[in-house]
Amino acid sequence: MTGWTLLIHGGCGAMRPETVSAETEERARAGLNAALDAGAAVLARGGDSLGAVEAAARVLEDDPAFNAGRGSVLTAQGRVELDAAIMDGRDRRAGAVAGMTNTRNPIRAARAAMERTPHVLLTYDQADAFAREQALEQVANDWFVIPERRAQLEKVLAAGGKFDTDIKYGTIGAVAVDAHGHVAAATSTGGLTAKRWGRIGDSPLIGAGTYADDRACAVSATGLGEAFIRAVGAHQLAMRMLIGGEVLQDALDAVLADVGSLGGSGGLIAVAPDGEAAWGFTTPGMYRGLARADARSVKIYGEER
Repeated sequence: MTGWTLLIHGGCGAMRPETVSAETEERARAGLNAALDAGAAVLARGGDSLGAVEAAARVLEDDPAFNAGRGSVLTAQGRVELDAAIMDGRDRRAGAVAGMTNTRNPIRAARAAMERTPHVLLTYDQADAFAREQALEQVANDWFVIPERRAQLEKVLAAGGKFDTDIKYGTIGAVAVDAHGHVAAATSTGGLTAKRWGRIGDSPLIGAGTYADDRACAVSATGLGEAFIRAVGAHQLAMRMLIGGEVLQDALDAVLADVGSLGGSGGLIAVAPDGEAAWGFTTPGMYRGLARADARSVKIYGEER
């Protein structure tokens, strides 16, 4: 293994060429390319996969085209609550945060939790308090809010709070393998529009929406979080490889089928220590991008193979 691979996603859903405006498509492709630039820059200079996935995730968190960080969806109460996780495949250290309301880049807080505390998952106001102690940038909750997300909330509430499947599942994620064969994963999200009761999805739950293990692969998920939690989707994918001997793409496809059997839809990205990359989704589209030293691609729709 002498090369490196970076794979990212910006969420999946009912994205079709005839339903996505040219402006929306342009913004999404530009954002994915910017995230690839950030992560690839780390890997190209010999940096590790952990730094690469954090760098890519931070760019997507700051881009209002995606449901993570600025541009996140709103809860039923009309505020943004943010979740994120990061995991290092070398030793399976992991850090995660959930329900943050004022920390600009939750993925930075997740990494700080991993490196500077004995814990894995920090939540709600205490997660923000920890981020402040670590001198991570704080912003007013309104900074995350954009008009499009306010309109989506109003639509969902007007429909009685039922989630609209035509509204994209919003999660961003990055997985990478560096030149030394070490893998890492990062995932960040604003969750579901009109979520209630302190709902937390799969993204910050290690083994559900985020997982990395040098013995198998690194994984980031997007979709109906409850189904990925019940399937323990990210961990299941890795164990299909490690214990079951399945190849990466077959393992990924099997997990998506399992999630589907539980009534969920979504997508997965994954990379193995040998540089193999795989992705798949059961929705019409998924924002996704791949970068290697000698190749790059950014895609949105299912027909873009």
